[in-house]
Amino acid sequence: MQSTRIALASLIALVLLSPIAGAQQWPFGYGAPVSVEQARKSAAAAVAEAKKNGWNVAAAVVDPSGVLVFYEKMDGTQVGSAHVAIEKARSSAQFRRPTKSFEDAVNGGRPNVLGLPGAIPLEGGLPLVVAGKIIGAIGVSGATSQQDGLCAKAGQEVLGPLPVIPAASAAAPAQPASTEPPVRK
Repeated sequence: MQSTRIALASLIALVLLSPIAGAQQWPFGYGAPVSVEQARKSAAAAVAEAKKNGWNVAAAVVDPSGVLVFYEKMDGTQVGSAHVAIEKARSSAQFRRPTKSFEDAVNGGRPNVLGLPGAIPLEGGLPLVVAGKIIGAIGVSGATSQQDGLCAKAGQEVLGPLPVIPAASAAAPAQPASTEPPVRK
């Protein structure tokens, strides 16, 4: 009976949520986990961006499975942001996408994204990609979502150039050009 309920719940989740979950997944596989030194460097860049702008934030870096590797909270950061930064990082690592994609989905009229366990619909979580592999993610919280996103981007960029994400249309095979003249109506 229990296994039937679990199977049914899994099927419902797969049918209702998989198009959303896969829609903006980054095309990078997982690599070796982020090192403590890389995590420290990433968090330091995020915190430096916050300091430069007068924002108080918490920055968390996790490995690909969402295990916390490094964490820093600036003095004066609201207490709730401590937990949110870690959850943004986990969400980004486990779903292989920026948390802003969940925020955009909810704002775009797809609230069923909120049913994905662990999906945080707030900007500020970004995968960390090195040599074409996701090695973890950074999550930042404490300012506005957009400001958190800028800090997370600084933390991402310090590990190397930002990855180029192919557009959905660019990933589709090109249609051959027709040799037929256009039909006029």
